[in-house]
Amino acid sequence: MAGSTYIKKVAIVGAGGNSGKYMTEALLKGGKHTVTAITRIDSTSELPKGVEVKKVDYSDQSSLVEALQGQDALIITMGVRAPADQQSKLIEAAADASVPWVLPNEWSPDSTNEALLRDVFPFQGMPKQRELITKLGKSSYIAVTTGFWYEWSLAISAAYGFDFANRAVTLFDDGETKMSMSTWPQVGRAVASLLSLPIQAEEQDKDRCLERFKNKQVCVASFTVSQKDMLDSVLRVTQTSLEDWTVTKEPSKERYAAGIEAMQKGDMLGFARMMYTRVFYPDDCGNYEKTKGLANDLLGLPKEDIDEATKAAIQRSKEVSWG
Repeated sequence: MAGSTYIKKVAIVGAGGNSGKYMTEALLKGGKHTVTAITRIDSTSELPKGVEVKKVDYSDQSSLVEALQGQDALIITMGVRAPADQQSKLIEAAADASVPWVLPNEWSPDSTNEALLRDVFPFQGMPKQRELITKLGKSSYIAVTTGFWYEWSLAISAAYGFDFANRAVTLFDDGETKMSMSTWPQVGRAVASLLSLPIQAEEQDKDRCLERFKNKQVCVASFTVSQKDMLDSVLRVTQTSLEDWTVTKEPSKERYAAGIEAMQKGDMLGFARMMYTRVFYPDDCGNYEKTKGLANDLLGLPKEDIDEATKAAIQRSKEVSWG
């Protein structure tokens, strides 16, 4: 709220979702925020304990505005299949409710990279939402770049190229291109730490404040690794050797083109092949630790054990069917 030193009231869309759940839990665990889940009237999503709930009707803008009244920040998380106008409705409602800060639906590789915006269509809407927030002039945004989610992506063979059931891996090009990425818990910690910063700089530490990131991008990550780095982790976790695996190589540009062709024929795994492979091009578009730098230290984020994250991904690959 205007005049406050810290953000206290946080609304979140997608509080029961893949990443939103971890953000909500981290915010609640910190004990510094009141967290309100913005959900559809007919939603049956299970929400973290301790969260407040506001039911909304997306066809009635006034219900969105009412739900956001008095909030200091709005976090938006939603899947690629969400209605195209849903985020813009939320941003407009946040402006009407005078919500000072909005964290739009990013949680992705670098959405300011022109090559990615050109070649990966799901990223193309992100700059437009940032522009909308700026145009409305009532809220400020912070675009949180997290890379792909490690546990989610490693579990999908069409994404990072690992087929755990058959002990096979497809390396894109030579498998040595590095990409920055985050685990779900790290995403949650990053958001909680970010929204726990003082709004304006304090004398003892002028860098640690929200104003530093006003209408800007903040980059966080768990790891910046290559497929070969991931394979080394997989071998340690599974206690196997390279000889136990079938390793093939595929040129990244050919895999990207094949993904687009498959997607056009209705194969959604083609979508995954297209999107992930493009970020693995050897042009550093996926290595935002190198091109932009990370805010991990400023936010006090811990170093993580990649093998623990790999274990979670392998377990997830057994529990979820990817078609």
